[in-house]
Amino acid sequence: MFRENPPLAAHFLGLLFHLEVPRHVATRVADATLDQLIPIEFRADLVLELLDEAESVVFAIVLEAQRDTKPRKKFTWPVYVTVARAERECPTVALVLAIDAEVALWAAERIDLGAGRGTIEPYVLGPKTVPVVTESAVAEKEVELAVLSAMAHGNGPQGLTVVLTALAALAQLDREHAAVYFQIIWDVLREPMQRALEALVMQRQTEGQTNFPPFAQQIFDRGAREGKRDALLRLLARAGIALNETERARIDACTDPEILDHWIDNVIGAKTAGDVLS
Repeated sequence: MFRENPPLAAHFLGLLFHLEVPRHVATRVADATLDQLIPIEFRADLVLELLDEAESVVFAIVLEAQRDTKPRKKFTWPVYVTVARAERECPTVALVLAIDAEVALWAAERIDLGAGRGTIEPYVLGPKTVPVVTESAVAEKEVELAVLSAMAHGNGPQGLTVVLTALAALAQLDREHAAVYFQIIWDVLREPMQRALEALVMQRQTEGQTNFPPFAQQIFDRGAREGKRDALLRLLARAGIALNETERARIDACTDPEILDHWIDNVIGAKTAGDVLS
């Protein structure tokens, strides 16, 4: 998201943290290798440079994506910021993307560099700072914000609404970016929310209320097939019907939901796997 759309990081710093970044006319992705005089290399996830009219760097953003807590990061993040600042001779901040609430709290902690004489305090894009986006007008104006909202809040009380709002906003993007964003959202959803989303989509499709793009429909269909396979295997286990390797492989390879439904119906009264898979 940030590599393909470099101005986004500075935009979020202003929109969500009310940080006044220096006036600039362009943003570019910089070399994320942050070398020192000593033979140790540190590499950030992404470094962005804000440029003025003379193409001088007026502000730098070190961006890190954090899925879990890693104590070592509290030592490397200050290195990233100070080396980037020294190399570019401009103000530099750390921006951490952490959609997990506990990881976000940990990432936002002030880092004491020693005896309270200097600190680094990252900006964190997480559940507390990313708003719950449920209005289509907001999502259409700030598509990436809607995607982050779905990532941060998609498993919460308003999860379905947040995710559906983000998915509707993806229609504005080209197919490639929309597909990537959809996969990102889908991957962070827990299984109960995935199943709930699949059920809602199927219901709406039955009622003719919605038509999702092919890349989204493929994921929904895949999830529905996996759910049918799981249901079939559970029913077979409850019926005490054992499967050999060939029969199990046949079930795993089936991609036709109607055939899976037929096999599920066959479990009732069946005595062997052959009766079910007939």
